[in-house]
Amino acid sequence: MSESDRQYDLVVWGATGVAGRLVAEYLAGRYSPGELSLALGGRNESRLRDVESELVAESDWEEIPLVLGDATDPETLGDLARNTRVVCTTVGPYTRYGSPLVEACIEAGTDYCDLTGEINWIRETVDRYHDEAVAAETRIVHSCGFDSVPADLGTLLVQSFAREEFGAPCDLARIYVEDTRGGVSGGTLASFGELFEAASEDPIVRQTLRNPYSLAPPGERDGVDPGAQRLPRRDRLRGAWTAPSPMAPVNERIVRRSNALLGYPYGREFRCSEAVTTGPGLGGAAIASTAAAGFGLFAAGMAIDPVREGLQRFVFPDPGEGPSDRQIENGRFTVRVRGRGTGPDGQFTVESVIGAERDPGYGATARMLGEAGMCLVRGETESPLDGGILTPASGIGDPLADRLRDAGFTVSVEETAE
Repeated sequence: MSESDRQYDLVVWGATGVAGRLVAEYLAGRYSPGELSLALGGRNESRLRDVESELVAESDWEEIPLVLGDATDPETLGDLARNTRVVCTTVGPYTRYGSPLVEACIEAGTDYCDLTGEINWIRETVDRYHDEAVAAETRIVHSCGFDSVPADLGTLLVQSFAREEFGAPCDLARIYVEDTRGGVSGGTLASFGELFEAASEDPIVRQTLRNPYSLAPPGERDGVDPGAQRLPRRDRLRGAWTAPSPMAPVNERIVRRSNALLGYPYGREFRCSEAVTTGPGLGGAAIASTAAAGFGLFAAGMAIDPVREGLQRFVFPDPGEGPSDRQIENGRFTVRVRGRGTGPDGQFTVESVIGAERDPGYGATARMLGEAGMCLVRGETESPLDGGILTPASGIGDPLADRLRDAGFTVSVEETAE
C-alpha cells in the first residue's frame, strides 16, 4: 500500500489508557483536522467513544475516527498498520504486548514510536527485528518519552554543538535529573514489575541488565563505561552531590545505542552516566545517601518474587491509574547534560538543558511522544538511517528539539564554565 492510500497519518494506539489519552488530547488540541489525519486505537469501543467525545468537546475536531483491535491479534494489528503512516503506542508492558505491533509495522512499512523503558524488550527487538526494519526502511523508534528523550536528545545537542564550535566531540557526558516533580502511574510500575520478573527467570535479561552496552549492535557490546551509579557521589563536573537515577539503566544504554547507530560521532571511547542532583554540602550528601538507600531497597525488594508480588497487589496502583490532572499540570522537570572534551584549542565544557513545566512522566511525555510521531508523519528527521530499531537521537534528531521548543519546552545548548 502506498503512503497516499493510507487512511490516517497517525493512530494513537492505547488511547483509553492514561498516557494514550494524554497523547491524543495533546495532538487533538494542538493540530487541526486540516493539519493531521488522526485516529484513536484500542480494543474497547465504548471507552474509545468516551475519549473521542471528550476530545471533540474540547477541540476543533467534529469527530475522530476509531480503530478497533487487540494487542495480541496479528490480523487486527496488520489492518491497523496498513491503514496509517505512523503508530504512536502507549500499550504496555511492552514486554507482554509490544512485539506483535512492531512486527505488523515492519511488514506494512509503517513508522512507529513508543514510550518503553523496558531494556529487556528493547534488546529483544534489536536482536529480532533490526535487520528486517532496515530492509523495510521502517523507523521503529523506542523510548520517546521522559525515558529517553531528554537524555538522548540532550546528549545529541551537546555533541553537535561541541563539534561545530570546538572541532571535537565530548568524550564524557553526565546527565543530571533535577528539579523534578510528578506522579507515577500503575502502568509504569507494572513495566518495572515485568522487568524484574523477566530478570528472575531469563539469563539473557539478567545479562542485558548487567552489561552497560547491551543495546549496542551485536559484536559491539563492550566499552569503557562501568555501568550505572549505585552510591551517593560528589560530582566534580556539576559541583554537587548526586544519587543514583532510576532511569539511568535505560537512558545510558539508549545514548550508547545512538552513538553506535550513528557511526560513533561521539567517539568509541565516549563515556556517559546519569544521576539525580541533590545539592551541595552536607544537606546534598544526606539527601543523596537517603535516596541511594531507598532506591537500593526498592530494587532489592523487586528482585524477590513474593515481595514484588505483594507490592504489585497491595501497594502499587493498578494499570490504567495515574496522577490527577492537577498533578500533571503542576509537575515539572529539568534535565541537564554536561559534556567535556578537548579540541585543538584545549579543554571545553558544553551544557544542554531540556525542561518543561509539566509532569515529566505524563504531561511532558505526552508532548514528547506526540511530537516524535509528528516528526515521523512529516518526514522531519536529520538521521542518515532510513530504518531500523532506533532511538530518538538516531531516528529523528534535531527536528524533535525544534518541535519541543514550539510546544513550550526549554531546549537550549551553550558553552559553560566547568
